[in-house]
Amino acid sequence: MDLNEVFPSGYLHYLAGGLLIGGGTALLFIGAGLIGGMSGIYSSVWSWFSRAPHFQQERIRGSRDWRLVYSIGLILGAFLWLITGGTAWSTGIGAWQLLLGGFVAGFGARLSNGCTSGHGICGVAALQPPSLLAVIIFMATAIATANIMRAMGGA
Repeated sequence: MDLNEVFPSGYLHYLAGGLLIGGGTALLFIGAGLIGGMSGIYSSVWSWFSRAPHFQQERIRGSRDWRLVYSIGLILGAFLWLITGGTAWSTGIGAWQLLLGGFVAGFGARLSNGCTSGHGICGVAALQPPSLLAVIIFMATAIATANIMRAMGGA
């Protein structure tokens, strides 16, 4: 297999991105004891708007302030990338497909009690067996979906 096919823009910025994500989540955990998964942000946001008992649990309401700061930091990081000469990247996938994919991914994250960042980065780093199983299922599903989409003529 040709590495240029797997990493068409070179592997260094993928490596740098992985190191920055891993370093950031490690810093969050070591410095504050917090797990930086993204699916928890979904519940935290809903805790401001919904009075449903699930969204009013103390663990959800109590984490919404730092999760808001965490989310804003992610958005500012992307903005910083753009204003320092980085280029915007497009998937070429339609907006409705991205929106549908986001809802399916969000449902899956709630169903598995965590998302790829929570299980894949934080859970595996903490040697949690459920997180390792979740990541195996995430990856197998992603590989199967990509191959099905490619076979159907997708990107």
